[in-house]
Amino acid sequence: MNRRFRTGTLSRKNFLRAMGFSAAGLLASGCTPEQPKAPVGEKNNSVEHAKITFVLDYTPNTNHTGIYVAQEKGFFKNHGLEVEIQQPPADGADALIGSGGAQMGVSYQDFIANNLASEHPLPYTAVAAIIQHNLSGIMSRKDDGITRPREMQNHTYATWNLPVEQATVKSVVQTDGGDPESIKMVPYEVDDEVSGLKANMFDTVWVYEQWAVQNAEVQGFPYNYFSFQSIDPVFDIYTPVIAANDAYMKDNPGAVKSFLAAVKEGYEYAVSNPGDAADILLKAVPELDHDLVHTSQKFLASKYIDDAESWGVIDKDRWSKFYQWLNDQKLLDKQIDVAAGFTVDYLK
Repeated sequence: MNRRFRTGTLSRKNFLRAMGFSAAGLLASGCTPEQPKAPVGEKNNSVEHAKITFVLDYTPNTNHTGIYVAQEKGFFKNHGLEVEIQQPPADGADALIGSGGAQMGVSYQDFIANNLASEHPLPYTAVAAIIQHNLSGIMSRKDDGITRPREMQNHTYATWNLPVEQATVKSVVQTDGGDPESIKMVPYEVDDEVSGLKANMFDTVWVYEQWAVQNAEVQGFPYNYFSFQSIDPVFDIYTPVIAANDAYMKDNPGAVKSFLAAVKEGYEYAVSNPGDAADILLKAVPELDHDLVHTSQKFLASKYIDDAESWGVIDKDRWSKFYQWLNDQKLLDKQIDVAAGFTVDYLK
């Protein structure tokens, strides 16, 4: 198994690398691929057959299981849809969704904030939460005893030198009574966080609990972990989300609603049948590590819906709270509407 592929899928480095997607380049070059549309002036509210291109954020992983379940189990077909699942281009899924090259795909609340604050925002909107709560946080070696943010002081932290990232880390450390200026920032140069910790390349690293932490479990690596949202609820952001191109949503509301209904069935199946769901993902992507996928899938079974009324729900207050924090910290190129960037109108 290629270690880079096996554990790099959800590395936080790769997660935020796409924040600099070259959407402006797509627009400037006139590269706006044609997308399916209803006749002008007519909204497609009923769906007999619709084709949707759905673009992932990275290589397939357990964040995406409900999509693959919906495909394998025929849920898309039952809702009158033909869905093509694509991996993202080099400049990221957001650019493809926003330009219309894909009608729908996977994004993140902080990516959408970055887009909203850009000079020429691309027209796309979050329409459903894939996972209800933010599962990212800080992982470290067990022997170092770093169990809370303030204990990161006087240790090294693997950084990719982005303002939002470093501001988040410094904020939780300071809130917990630590000195954020004592943390030594070192370049993030690995895709397998467990390997980096083993090699003492850094002491602390930002990871996803559903992947890197489960990878540590599979490898039997002793670790400590704490989540950002457990330290400060402002960081309980929606990551990842399903997003849709605005023009496609406007012209084809029925197709978007049908897609989300099918995907909801897929994630509900993954909640009730994590083992079978993991096997469906592995059938579609046999290169993935069997034990890691099953361990991750079992962990995520209780996380897709969690305490929400149903799968996909996005809470306005939680969404707005993070955007207000970004505005207050002046981390974006301009102030953004804290309620912008999402809608729940297409969830059935």
